Amino acid sequence: MPRPSRPSAYDRLLEHLQKLPGIGSRSAERIAFHLLKQPADDANALADAIRDFTANLKVCSITGHVSESDPCDIAVDPNRDHSTILVVEQPTDVFSMEQTGAYRGSYHVLMGRIAPLEAIGPGELNIDKLLDRVRAGGVKEVIIGLNPTLEGDGTALYLHDELTRLGVKVTRLARGLPSGSSLNTLSKAVLSDAVQGRQTMS
Repeated sequence: MPRPSRPSAYDRLLEHLQKLPGIGSRSAERIAFHLLKQPADDANALADAIRDFTANLKVCSITGHVSESDPCDIAVDPNRDHSTILVVEQPTDVFSMEQTGAYRGSYHVLMGRIAPLEAIGPGELNIDKLLDRVRAGGVKEVIIGLNPTLEGDGTALYLHDELTRLGVKVTRLARGLPSGSSLNTLSKAVLSDAVQGRQTMS
């Protein structure tokens, strides 16, 4: 009986590319052929960058942000206002906010949002560490900076209830943000205005 043939290098690449969020079979094929047309050095540099990413990047035990050190640079920066915490969904949201230069407090990355239809509850997110940071003292304000989507709004309400029980001020980025948008797709000006015009949650 013949042995089943081993998947080709092309098939293996497509299989792994399709595991990435937002990448379907057509997108995987386009990426594969793009890589095939590039010089070998470029493809090898991409492979090296991915290896370096998985080997050296860590999740900060304080902020939940990705960094090459734990604690991350933001968590230990003495020039930041650590009494204010901006809560975001993903590390990409931190990068977007940092580009505005409008916010100089600390962050807390949840690594997602509550989504019951996807079986993602509070226990699957980085919420307990946020509550622990507030309980430890020194935090005066928590800014909810979640994306203005149905799941983001539900997560914001959950956090509001949990945080107000701890006696901390809870605000939210100004609702001039377009409904259904993501922080990492908005311009620096829009994000800066959202920080400056943040509102108390009621």
